[in-house]
Amino acid sequence: MAGGSGGRTLEETPTWAVAVVCFALVLISIIIEHILHMIGKWLKNKHKRALYEALEKIKSELMLLGFISLLLTVGQGLISDICISKEIAATWHPCNKKQEEKLNESDDQDKTDTEHRRRLLTVSNSGAVFRRSLAGPSVDKCAAQGKVPFVSSEGIHQLHLFIFVLALFHVLYCVLTLALGRAKMKRWKRWEKETGTIEYQFSHDPERFRFARETSFGRRHLSFWTKNPILMRIVCFFRQFVRSVPKVDYLTLRHGFIMAHLGPHSETKFDFQKYINRSLEEDFNVVVGI
Repeated sequence: MAGGSGGRTLEETPTWAVAVVCFALVLISIIIEHILHMIGKWLKNKHKRALYEALEKIKSELMLLGFISLLLTVGQGLISDICISKEIAATWHPCNKKQEEKLNESDDQDKTDTEHRRRLLTVSNSGAVFRRSLAGPSVDKCAAQGKVPFVSSEGIHQLHLFIFVLALFHVLYCVLTLALGRAKMKRWKRWEKETGTIEYQFSHDPERFRFARETSFGRRHLSFWTKNPILMRIVCFFRQFVRSVPKVDYLTLRHGFIMAHLGPHSETKFDFQKYINRSLEEDFNVVVGI
């Protein structure tokens, strides 16, 4: 009954088993679709247009990955029937030859143990005992020609798993990017409230003239390493993990943005933190597309 290495065919499988698997797949799909619909509805109610567009992009990209996986399933037989020479197949491997030899030795040992256990199985019929293997050897067209498949069936199966992991990590990466950005800007809300106090207006009075190097922003950035492009890139790379945007940088960027794009009387009225939050959502929409 088992004509190949894949076991029973769909015709030999009970209908109730097929129905249970299909029901589980449909149920999972409905749950995921309902969750995405609720998230989209919530984003619409919160007027998060950029985040809603990013959600639609994620859905379309997941559908595209699913379609690619479907094409691989349909064309699995055609791809496996393409034969190439062993010399070409032995080039550009991700693992070196020593690692491949170790993997092949372990795989051969596992196959030997599996075949030995399968030979021990017997089937009794009218007092006669017939020995058989649960999975007979499949015909390899490329092996008969002294060649190897372009991509084997096992390789295509592993490619399916890779596509699934890629889709999963794409969603996690997008969510993590937005979460870290919002967590970074959480402290900025407190700094934004300080801009409405009298102390801030007095210390940032534009009539008070100071040299750039005398300010806290100048002392932080105008140093010896800023004159060397290589040192500046190294310092900026490590600063992003510790204090990428401290309070002095935020207030200086806010003041410079207002002076460049708004009137001088908008210093205490403009909410720079909300503007940055909207910019993050717009940038997140672009990142999802990438």
